[in-house]
Amino acid sequence: MAMMTAALATPTRAHAYRPFDSTDASVAPPGELELEFGPLGYLQTPDRHFLVVPSLIVNFGFAPRWELVVQGRDFILLDDVPGEARARLVDTGAFLKGVLREGSLQGASGPSVGTEFGVLLPTVNGDPGVGATAIVIVSERWDAATLHVNGAVSLTRAGNADFFGGVILEGPYRWPVRPVAELVVDHELTVGTVYSALLGAIWRPRDGLSFDVGARAALVADVPVFEARAGLTWAFQLVRCP
Repeated sequence: MAMMTAALATPTRAHAYRPFDSTDASVAPPGELELEFGPLGYLQTPDRHFLVVPSLIVNFGFAPRWELVVQGRDFILLDDVPGEARARLVDTGAFLKGVLREGSLQGASGPSVGTEFGVLLPTVNGDPGVGATAIVIVSERWDAATLHVNGAVSLTRAGNADFFGGVILEGPYRWPVRPVAELVVDHELTVGTVYSALLGAIWRPRDGLSFDVGARAALVADVPVFEARAGLTWAFQLVRCP
């Protein structure tokens, strides 16, 4: 049960938009590099305690409406468990993300619609298999709030079908510090279901730089899990595109 809890506590698609597990229907402009960096996090199950040191998602805009995404998280087990690895690199993957319809997130009217798909890469001291995932994202921004809705289907590294649904609600984007919340349901066939909720805040001191904090509570097969997240997102022009 302890190992199943630790595995399920980490979703198939981990926070592609800090500090969430879901993502938004936007991509980096061509030539822009966006780093989503979590220098220190903490995850607790009833009988395991982990530091997440660090988590990293790299997004690079390589064409109009498209970016390349590479990610991974390094978990450090704080407990002395005989026969269990102290360090494990998880949530490894490489994806393509695109905007199918430009909308309110791109300065146009109506919903923004995006997709993300790619390969779940083998982990280190975790699941050695390879998987795949595909996601559809719909985002809408109003003056008072921003909403992101995600739906994903995956083949896990263990060869199981996985179904993910997530909803993000953000406060007014014009606020320097905006409150955020997320609800997620993630079901892996033959393994179990994760129900989770996150509350946090994002501080955007300037365009291209934001800091985030979040607290996530999850229920994994009736077992409680807690996670604390903190990090930053930094975007800058890496190469000039015509």
